[in-house]
Amino acid sequence: MARIPATGKEGRLKKSDLFQYIKEGRPYQFVQPTTEPDPTAYRIPQLNLDKGSGKLVEMDRMRQMIADHMVYSKHTSPHVTAYVEADLTEMVNWRNANKAKFQEKNGEKLTFTPLFVEAVANAIADFPMINVSVDGKNIILMEDIYVGMSTALPSGNLIFPVVKNANQKGLKQLASEVNSLAEKARNNNLSGDDIKGSTFTISNVGTFGSLMGTPIINQPEVAILALGIIKKRAEVITTEKGDEIAIRSMMYLSLSFDHRVVDGYLGGSFLRRVADYLEKFDSKRRV
Repeated sequence: MARIPATGKEGRLKKSDLFQYIKEGRPYQFVQPTTEPDPTAYRIPQLNLDKGSGKLVEMDRMRQMIADHMVYSKHTSPHVTAYVEADLTEMVNWRNANKAKFQEKNGEKLTFTPLFVEAVANAIADFPMINVSVDGKNIILMEDIYVGMSTALPSGNLIFPVVKNANQKGLKQLASEVNSLAEKARNNNLSGDDIKGSTFTISNVGTFGSLMGTPIINQPEVAILALGIIKKRAEVITTEKGDEIAIRSMMYLSLSFDHRVVDGYLGGSFLRRVADYLEKFDSKRRV
């Protein structure tokens, strides 16, 4: 009202002043410019859901960050998950036969994780377009292979410490770094550098007894691999004598990938290549 010129006695606003103001189109001069809403923007629906009752437990800061990151990832990347099954019998037998010798010689425990990291790093080198991120309409092809691995913190939250340049390291160094990062996580001693820069992530859901998983991509990466529990099963195998039933150590692998830049051929081929590296493990490999 302060913008309308008043012509009444003692500066009072008259009815004619208001009509004249509207006639001159003055209100439009003061309308604030508005921007068109982004049709692609994510908006939380305002649903009045019955959340029930019970004890309220406030999320800690890390859980809030994880929750935000997961929602952001699902909104950003159209997730597709592919599955393969791998026969890890040769790898399992080799590891069981050599883990004591490996620790005695190298001073490091030999878990399956460094073997998984090694296979993944080799497969990424074969399919470098899985080792990218998206920047608008551009694809950033990463020069380095940094593999993040899921690790539990004492709070129960998961964190992904990073094995840097995984494709350039031997099994001894991979085992040393994996063990060191896991120990740091258990003691809440991970530094910022330990969890920074991953270009691909693996999540060993088999650690929790899960058969398989459908992991959510760790942004800004474009794929994440879940490794299920290694389980002995009766399988039909082909031998020199023909088809036979044998007890084999089997594992499901599942790859969630960003369908904006990773199509089914690339995702499926990469996943199969990881399984091939695991299945064709050299059982005569020296420690």
